Amino acid sequence: MIYNETYELSNGVQIPKLALGTWLLDNAQAEQAVLAATRLGYRHIDTAQAYGNEEGVGRGLAACGVPRNQIFVTTKVRAEHKTYDAAAASIDESLQKLGLDYLDLVIIHAPQPWAEFRSAENRYFDENREAWRALEDAYKAGKVRAIGVSNFLKDDLENILSSCEIRPMVNQVLMHVSNTPFELIDFCQAQGIQVEAYSPVAHGAILENEEVKSMADKYSVSVAQLCLKYDIQLGAVVLPKTANPAHMEANAALDFTISDEDMDILKSMKKIEDYGKDGFFPVFAKG
Repeated sequence: MIYNETYELSNGVQIPKLALGTWLLDNAQAEQAVLAATRLGYRHIDTAQAYGNEEGVGRGLAACGVPRNQIFVTTKVRAEHKTYDAAAASIDESLQKLGLDYLDLVIIHAPQPWAEFRSAENRYFDENREAWRALEDAYKAGKVRAIGVSNFLKDDLENILSSCEIRPMVNQVLMHVSNTPFELIDFCQAQGIQVEAYSPVAHGAILENEEVKSMADKYSVSVAQLCLKYDIQLGAVVLPKTANPAHMEANAALDFTISDEDMDILKSMKKIEDYGKDGFFPVFAKG
């Protein structure tokens, strides 16, 4: 079962291939989602400071009955924390909110603050190196088992790699059928950086794509299952977000293989340009 399948990070830590994403869940929803997911067999929970639900995730972890060393917990340092002190303090705050003695993975949420994400000339290279130093120190202190980044492009990664003591182990990126950053994935894999795919069903925008639906029917699976398997076959961790236990269970039913021919078709799908009325990162601008 996918619940028990892992990748090995560059430092030897095992990371489960399937995670429960908790974006847009409030504390109460996150608590119940963690309880439901862990009962089904999920062993990887992904949250973030910007989500505002670390306390709920922590309550779910405390109540689920799964031994701590059997669950992989990820959180993300706010994109706005671009100083050593702010990033370091936020990691301690996340530990307190989650009620944990250590985190399995901490990542910088984005290379720029959300209000400037992909729109400002300032790439925050110096600031990201300072934030990264805080992650390195948390790692060396045993507060974190692995460290990484999210939404980092190749030059953002090269900036960290040029001066870091500990190399990033993960880059969590938008990655799905119709929007797959192949060059970035290749760069990460060449550098020993594990890719994680967030929004693997394109914020829901892919679900009504007739070509993808037809292929999913060919494999007797849902569009969501096809999209998750696509990312996994590309070597990524997948982080589908849901509070629905039935969807959680379906998202883990991935015991099929997409043929090479069909993978090539999915890789060449026309890129989605519009993710709908909710936009791309509405919650982060508020968080």
